[in-house]
Amino acid sequence: MSAAWITIAALAAGTIAIKAAGPIALGGRPLPARLNRVIMLLAPSLLAALVAVETFGAPDRELVIDARLAGVAAAGVALLLRQSMIVIVVVAAIVTAVTRAIT
Repeated sequence: MSAAWITIAALAAGTIAIKAAGPIALGGRPLPARLNRVIMLLAPSLLAALVAVETFGAPDRELVIDARLAGVAAAGVALLLRQSMIVIVVVAAIVTAVTRAIT
């Protein structure tokens, strides 16, 4: 078995263990309402952080403003205009490509 498959198997086992830890630790009891509200906010905040790092990040931990910012801004405008997800992605890709071609 190659190193890649060993890594995939280890990550899969780790994911299963993490997902099983919650129900085992709680023993069927519901989460407190306050904790549930915090958990509900984790996914959007992690996604926003990922978008920010991928938009402004550079390999040397520098702040970079380039065509990616134009694409994210265009996606934001399309989102505000309540377009479908396909339209948002296509608009962002086109704006990013045009910006890269111009600069």
